[in-house]
Amino acid sequence: MRRIRRALPPAPVKGSRRTGRPAAGLAVAAVTVALLTAGCSMADATCGGGEYPVLAVGGPGSACVPDGEEPPKGYARYPRGKVPEHVGDTWDTYWETRTVDKDGRTVELPEE
Repeated sequence: MRRIRRALPPAPVKGSRRTGRPAAGLAVAAVTVALLTAGCSMADATCGGGEYPVLAVGGPGSACVPDGEEPPKGYARYPRGKVPEHVGDTWDTYWETRTVDKDGRTVELPEE
């Protein structure tokens, strides 16, 4: 006598419509889209988390200093309210042509 095998339905795949749960990839994509449309991006932040930007005194340039530490010699904190937060923002662009002198006054950078 010959046995007849019946095909079993495939097992539900995690993240498929059969389980009713969204795939992890879709969740990640949704979060990414939400962040991009909100204008948030760590890639263009002036400094990383736990750091703040400082400005070179008397010349061009900037650096990032860990929170809680003082700026290194030759650097100063940006004037209050004029701190760049993202590359290309209003204050980042402003400081491309300016710096502070040893007395903390904002001065134009000399033309190169």
